[in-house]
Amino acid sequence: MIKRIFIICLIAAILYPQFVFATVSSKADKVVVIKSKRVMMLLKDGDIIKTYKVSLGKNPVGPKDREGDNKTPEGNYILDSRNLKSKYYLAIHISYPNDNDIINAQRAGVPPGGGIMIHGLPKELEELGKFHRNLNWTNGCVAVTNTEIEEIWQLIADGTQIEIKP
Repeated sequence: MIKRIFIICLIAAILYPQFVFATVSSKADKVVVIKSKRVMMLLKDGDIIKTYKVSLGKNPVGPKDREGDNKTPEGNYILDSRNLKSKYYLAIHISYPNDNDIINAQRAGVPPGGGIMIHGLPKELEELGKFHRNLNWTNGCVAVTNTEIEEIWQLIADGTQIEIKP
């Protein structure tokens, strides 16, 4: 029986390598978040390779203006580093604030804030799983389940562009 399964898998790999090895060659080259739909898409060469439902900042409408406004930023950023020891289980840093965000905050006389991430759920909430999506609960970050952040961690590299749309 095991031999038969092995032979079927081997034949499938030879005849249809794009399906068997899809996850290896499907690193995303861009991430797009659409806040109004609470969705995050991973793209490769303009094609969507994966879509996730997300939770956002507690005050999700409009761009992030300042530290403490609980808004998820809007604009173009880079996923520039990772935190294995985040209290939110695997966090990928978004390069907010960018130059425009800093200028706008300076004009308003307020600090722009920072520490915006794509992350999983904290230990005390991880059993919620997909139910966390029922409300926007972060301080401005983009949250997914712990299983999803593990997958995202593998599908994107540091330096990947992220566009956050209203």
